[in-house]
Amino acid sequence: MPLALVVAVLASGPALYNNLAFLTTLAIYILLAQGVNVVYGFTGYLPFGYVGFFGAGIYGSSLAITYWHVGGYAAIGLGAATSIIAGLILSPLLRLSGAYFALATLAASQALYFIVANESWTFGESGMSLPLLFSPTALYAISVVAVALTLIVILLVRDSHFGLSLRAIRSDPVSAAMAGVNVVRTRTLAWLLSAALAGVAGALWAMMTSAFYAETPFDLTISVYAIVFALFGGVRTVIGPVLGTIVLYSLYQYIGISNPQYFELIYGLLIVLLVLFLPGGLTSLVGGRGDRPAWWNWVLRRRSAHGDLTPEGRSS
Repeated sequence: MPLALVVAVLASGPALYNNLAFLTTLAIYILLAQGVNVVYGFTGYLPFGYVGFFGAGIYGSSLAITYWHVGGYAAIGLGAATSIIAGLILSPLLRLSGAYFALATLAASQALYFIVANESWTFGESGMSLPLLFSPTALYAISVVAVALTLIVILLVRDSHFGLSLRAIRSDPVSAAMAGVNVVRTRTLAWLLSAALAGVAGALWAMMTSAFYAETPFDLTISVYAIVFALFGGVRTVIGPVLGTIVLYSLYQYIGISNPQYFELIYGLLIVLLVLFLPGGLTSLVGGRGDRPAWWNWVLRRRSAHGDLTPEGRSS
């Protein structure tokens, strides 16, 4: 599915479904799923505690709006910066792997929650009320732009030498290091990019809800949804997390709210069927490279002519 078509569908969302809160939340989950795509799809690190970055972005942007009186765009940047700082602090976790890394990120996200929720250190359970910086329509438009820019970034990562290094690390870190890849630096950059996407999503969430309460943004369900959305659509692709988010979150909107018992059953069956028959996600039905826009294929052909990449998009 071409990227332009995805952006066009999202941009026309209000005309198709008049519920801006749902559409903005959908865009936020797309950003979170793409963040999981970076850190898990390209590097193989499963972040069970990914919600910690999301919460850090909400907290940082809320502080900036409340006490520094910054504008909306600055709040988005500061939300991303807060999550990047959290990522730098937690970067030693990248020395772990497998289940140890997943559990360590889970513990780290809970530690961040208890720090933020502690009345003696921060605002605790009392939270913060935020002024309305954007109208719902404007905020959704900004969310669509954020998604479009994110898709371009993921496309650049996937088809670059950096993306090739990430895939090499995922396959065999030792062999990648012997081939000249700086494993620690490459992993850290992917980790921070993933954190930045969660921070942007968090800032958008803060401005959408106009409030910050510690228990909401650190809910581990958000991590689970982001991971499942990415896997359902297909990681290591650009469009996969978008498709997974649209299908599953729309299913939740139509079934999960009014009939949660049926939603859990249908949701569980979809995951089982995915694992059994489509381990590569929905995008495996159309091939892994079906999400390249025509202009990007032209760029790859030009780079191939100069010896940088093969026509398929792999580094030479």
